[in-house]
Amino acid sequence: MSRHQLDLVMCYKQPGTTVGKLCIKCDGKCPVCDSYVNPASKVRICDECSFGKNSGKCIICGNKGISDAYYCKECCKLEKDRDGCPRIINIGTARTDLFYEKKKQTNVTRNGAGIGF
Repeated sequence: MSRHQLDLVMCYKQPGTTVGKLCIKCDGKCPVCDSYVNPASKVRICDECSFGKNSGKCIICGNKGISDAYYCKECCKLEKDRDGCPRIINIGTARTDLFYEKKKQTNVTRNGAGIGF
């Protein structure tokens, strides 16, 4: 995910003992390079990302997490698995803009083609 969208920010704090989760849509992806091949080592996330409202959620998109996340073999060779917590902090400007655009369109249709209240 982070390879294709440059505006995403990763946590990069010191990882703890909790294993990161992935949802159905992201299942099998390496959180660093988006590769679907050669899973090698489990993804560990920091304590802040593993407790509270973020517990049990996908580390890439934030949906309900189902399976464990793994780094691919190439990222382990390049030691990208030691950079820190790979959880995505923000959702990116493209998704934010889409949310507000949908919200604006629903308000226009509710108000009768945008004519006052």
